[in-house]
Amino acid sequence: MPVVRDLRVLLRLRDFRRLLAVRLLSQAADGVFQVALATYVVFSPEKQTSPAAIASAMAVLLLPYSLIGPFAGVLLDRWQRRQVFLYGNLLRALLASCTALLIVASVPDWLFYVSALSVTAVNRFVLAGLSAALPHVVDADRLVVANSLSPTAGTLAATGGGGLAFLVRLSAADSDAAVVLVGAALYLCAAGSSLLLARGLLGPEQSLVQPRLGAALGSTVRGLVGGLRHLSERRTAARALAGMTVMRFCYGALTVMVLMLCRYAWSTEESGGLALLGLALAVSGMGFFAAAVLTPWTVSRLGPYGWMGTCAGAAALLEPVLGLAFTPVPVLIAAFVLGLVTQGAKIATDTVVQTAVDDAFRGRIFSLYDVLFNVAFVGAAAVAALLLPPDGRSVPLVLTVAVLYAATAAATTRRGRSFTWNPAPEQGAERHVSRET
Repeated sequence: MPVVRDLRVLLRLRDFRRLLAVRLLSQAADGVFQVALATYVVFSPEKQTSPAAIASAMAVLLLPYSLIGPFAGVLLDRWQRRQVFLYGNLLRALLASCTALLIVASVPDWLFYVSALSVTAVNRFVLAGLSAALPHVVDADRLVVANSLSPTAGTLAATGGGGLAFLVRLSAADSDAAVVLVGAALYLCAAGSSLLLARGLLGPEQSLVQPRLGAALGSTVRGLVGGLRHLSERRTAARALAGMTVMRFCYGALTVMVLMLCRYAWSTEESGGLALLGLALAVSGMGFFAAAVLTPWTVSRLGPYGWMGTCAGAAALLEPVLGLAFTPVPVLIAAFVLGLVTQGAKIATDTVVQTAVDDAFRGRIFSLYDVLFNVAFVGAAAVAALLLPPDGRSVPLVLTVAVLYAATAAATTRRGRSFTWNPAPEQGAERHVSRET
């Protein structure tokens, strides 16, 4: 098969392998740190965890991606990217070590969050730099395959890092700081692996760098405004983004509910609740994988709006049936279903945006998409903090989410009847493949 042949060729490229190693180690460390942060906030014995605390943790994990993301590229196009990987990972190792010390010292929560926020903020530069550096180590003919392999491998590495964090957390008492230090060690390994790449290999080309930083930042702001204006003229893409934002909001609210159920309702022991949370995340991840398999086939038959409506409708019907039991088995089934429908709708939304938006605006629209995606999740956590009781059992929250899913299903299905989907991009633009991350 051509794809298998291309993968073999890619893995024979020395610099590609080295860049991939930086990605794998960096994202494995991210997985460890993010699970360490979540479990410290939710499952530490000395903490009386509240939905508000979970909302704060989610804000720390997700908002840097949204607030810094559009501007990270400006600096990445001025700094040598190899040096970004080196110093960025060294800085994250130092900050993660400081976070571990803060955990041991039992400092006020706000100081812990400042330290954790610093680690996740640097992450945006490293991930964006990895994508920007890829064309420097792969020829143009195999760039699409490389773009598929690298992020997928990175996601698996992050999942593996999260699993390692769970194992460390379950195997030793008072191990929150130890888990964070494991992440710090992996950041150090990522920094070391970046030294195997030549300093100037990954760009940027200095002849193409804008001479003034202020002008570059100003052009980014103007570009985002232009992207919003373009999106207002492309109602098809705007409606798909609106529907996906509502579904992401629903997923976020239910995630907080499951966290509280695992912590207080389903187990009297910390280790039992933590194991149930790990199982719920794994089951939801299986739903994401199922969506990646099913969505190409369903979109080819139903169209992207039809598939989005089907996903939202299935969630509206099944979420209250399964969720109102507030017991592990039905909720775990719901976790799989919600993982499937959320990721399925996201892939369909990506397809709509990529085919409805002019090529010159796609990057800016996806930056705005990233902001909506993460802010919706954090906003859902904030709303859940107002509705959820301490044990996580909230009939109003479950029913509210079901109504939102039903409204999204009705809106997207109605739009789908009048929407003729043409998977080919506009004339003169290159074809884009739907992202499934």
